Amino acid sequence: MAKVDKIIPFIIKWEAGVIDKSLTNEQLFEKARKTGWADDKDDLGGQTMVGVTIGTYASYCYRKGYPAPTADRLKNISFQHWKDVLKTLFWDKWRADEIDNQSVASILFDFVWASGGYGIKLPQKILGVKQDGIVGPITIEAVNARDPKELFGTIKAERIAFIDRICLSRPANLKFKKGWLARINDLKYEAI
Repeated sequence: MAKVDKIIPFIIKWEAGVIDKSLTNEQLFEKARKTGWADDKDDLGGQTMVGVTIGTYASYCYRKGYPAPTADRLKNISFQHWKDVLKTLFWDKWRADEIDNQSVASILFDFVWASGGYGIKLPQKILGVKQDGIVGPITIEAVNARDPKELFGTIKAERIAFIDRICLSRPANLKFKKGWLARINDLKYEAI
């Protein structure tokens, strides 16, 4: 079964540019604080810390009963809260702990992390299940029933096509396209 801790170094690499296999996930995150803040006017996510947008953080804080976040609070998010956002709002949306292949779980998780609901609905279309944006037992069964290498490749191709479509519909996205494609292409299939 897939494990969320295995995708964390990938997320930190692509959200903050930090790579160091000798560090724990928490140490990587602490290092990522220095480079993980973004506030690009062309990025629809707005203020972002190591991939967590202010909107996502507001949703998380509301669910947990925490005060509404500020940019300062987002900049100072703890590793435990950052990981909880990643797990509860994204990894768990895919019920990724129930996915047999780590590579498939990782590409599905990263799709929803980067693209919101499209990261569930488009794979559901590929799987031939109801495209409702809710991962239930039928979607999980369909994921695990497919050849994992073939499914991984099909999802990767759809992610690339999705990037092409959103850049065509919103030209401001073109400035991010090269990085988005490099990130997708950095996801590699492993049989385990």
